Amino acid sequence: QVQLLESGGGLVQAGASLRLSCVASGSIFGIIANGWYRQAPGKQRELVAHISSAGTTTYGDSVKGRFTISRDNTKNTVYLQMNSLQPEDTAVYYCKQEHRRYGESWGRGTQVTVSS
Repeated sequence: QVQLLESGGGLVQAGASLRLSCVASGSIFGIIANGWYRQAPGKQRELVAHISSAGTTTYGDSVKGRFTISRDNTKNTVYLQMNSLQPEDTAVYYCKQEHRRYGESWGRGTQVTVSS
């Protein structure tokens, strides 16, 4: 079983930056991909960014050019660098891992609030 722990959320003003971290338990071997998703009140959870084991990245249209996903295998940690934050980025951000043995795992989320 994989446990994911997100951190780095908070309250910031529009235009600011935040970096989210997601630390995973267990071995990096067998990881297929990692992703960041977000869910705003009254809305469905949506993809923010995705990174495959080969390092291929995919971004949601609303964050392209502003957010960057990366991974540090030595720390078994995935990051989400968020720049030029806007009020519409306000949401709970969740980390997800896809693993060959353990399947899909989710963290509990970290709140990001952007004030105008």
